Amino acid sequence: MPIFEYKGLTRDGKNVKGVIDSENLRAARAKLKKDNIFVVDIRDKKKLDPRKKNAPRATAKVGVKELALMTRQLATLIKANIPLVDALTAVSEQVENPVLGEAIADCKNMVNEGSPFAKSLSKYPNIFTKIYISMVEAGEMSGSLDVILMRLAEFTEAQADLRAKVSSAMTYPIIMLTVTGGLLAFLFVFLIPKMVTVFESMPELVLPWYTIALVNASVFMVNYWYIVFGGLGLVIFMFFNWKKTPAGKDQWDAISLKLPVAGPAVRMVAVARFTRTLGTLLNGGVPMLAALDIVRNVVDNHVIAQAIDEARSNISEGESIAGPLKRSGQFPPIVIHMVNIGEKTGELENMLVQVADAYDFQVKNKLESMTSLMGPVVIVIMGLTIGMIVFAVMIPMFEMTNIAS
Repeated sequence: MPIFEYKGLTRDGKNVKGVIDSENLRAARAKLKKDNIFVVDIRDKKKLDPRKKNAPRATAKVGVKELALMTRQLATLIKANIPLVDALTAVSEQVENPVLGEAIADCKNMVNEGSPFAKSLSKYPNIFTKIYISMVEAGEMSGSLDVILMRLAEFTEAQADLRAKVSSAMTYPIIMLTVTGGLLAFLFVFLIPKMVTVFESMPELVLPWYTIALVNASVFMVNYWYIVFGGLGLVIFMFFNWKKTPAGKDQWDAISLKLPVAGPAVRMVAVARFTRTLGTLLNGGVPMLAALDIVRNVVDNHVIAQAIDEARSNISEGESIAGPLKRSGQFPPIVIHMVNIGEKTGELENMLVQVADAYDFQVKNKLESMTSLMGPVVIVIMGLTIGMIVFAVMIPMFEMTNIAS
């Protein structure tokens, strides 16, 4: 069925846009008119841009918050006993993101033709993750798709919040370091060369060694700035290229867990992802071994993923999950203790979610404390660096005054 992209106005004069599927353009206009939308522009998506006609929309990405909102809307409609096809139709017309709207409309067509919902979602791997698809599949098989979708929405929102916390915590130190680097570059390129001209006007002035070192550094920066910035860019480029290689990523993951201040926070984030994802999957009816296969890719750390692989191997041989996790040495004692209690009481899923909530709170506090610590440290380093530069410049200035007098 053709998919149309439209722009229009509601009765209140609010601008709206989205996608709608219908037999033809006339039927699409009639459907929008029935929804009290005055059509300003409507076009068949396949004819929008000839250059993108064969572009695989399955490679497009969608924001986590948009996906969570769509999932919650779909869960609400299904819970109200609205058939899946009708619910998907309504959601595809409601979402503001055209990429997500097109994907949902396409999934609706596939479901309408008899394809399972989970299979239709797998056509868009960059929008719907393995966790998402596995949960939907479990919901379809168990007949509790509305409950599973609501849990998926909560899980997706929690993951988005965790990412936002990490990103916001890194913003302030990066800004401070950038400002410091810019200020030092200004001093070395513009201020110090002018001071050198003043010093050279008095040949009898003997410059101390630290001032000579500063002047030489400034001269090098002015004459060979392309080497400095090029070398810095090359180092950064080589570092990220090294991180992309399998061996480099494995080594960096191991190093990141051992860093003095950031290491504990990295481990907390990985543990929070592990517990929340595993708890959500088990709550959704996904078998333990299949859930562990998915979770290992979510933690985004090779060392933790290896520990999960070893745990999965032992569990497949009949062992409990707490023992292998404890032997790995990668999971905090409180996590092992809670998992052990959950297994004994049959409440493993709820225990994992509780641990995830606790670790999300710890991650927030840890990141806040790191941010509050980094601020003063960067300011002190910046102050000391600028102070040494001022000291190296002012001492010869005093000497010039003495000589002149």
